[in-house]
Amino acid sequence: MIEIAIGIGVAFSLVFHEVFGLAAGGIVVPGYIALNFHDPYRLAGTLIVALLAWICVRIIGQFVFVYGRRRMVLAVLLGFIFGYFLRQIFTIGIGDVRLEAIGYIIPGLIANWMERQGVFKTITTLLIGGAIVRLMVILVTGGRLISNV
Repeated sequence: MIEIAIGIGVAFSLVFHEVFGLAAGGIVVPGYIALNFHDPYRLAGTLIVALLAWICVRIIGQFVFVYGRRRMVLAVLLGFIFGYFLRQIFTIGIGDVRLEAIGYIIPGLIANWMERQGVFKTITTLLIGGAIVRLMVILVTGGRLISNV
């Protein structure tokens, strides 16, 4: 199931970028978002971490030249660090509900695209892309539910 979602997400990212000129937070991000659409806390945690990383990249960019590869590496590194701290420190105490980021590099990829094309465009494209990929995965698998990953 994961392979199908990632593959469809990559294809969707390519088509969406070519048609509309917008990226859904990176080429693999829509597939991972689609796999986690059932968990709003993970989506919220991912967006929180991405926004924190984006803010830090903006602040650091006022003092250092940050663009191209440097910006990408900085955004992914900050996303990784903030995601790690979110996993280790913050937990919502309602059963097994945890506020955490999806993956380790996904928030950094989203933050990088927030810096490139803007926060609103990135988040809306990301959510639209995740929903479309999720629907396509359901169609491809014949309606089977995506298991928790």
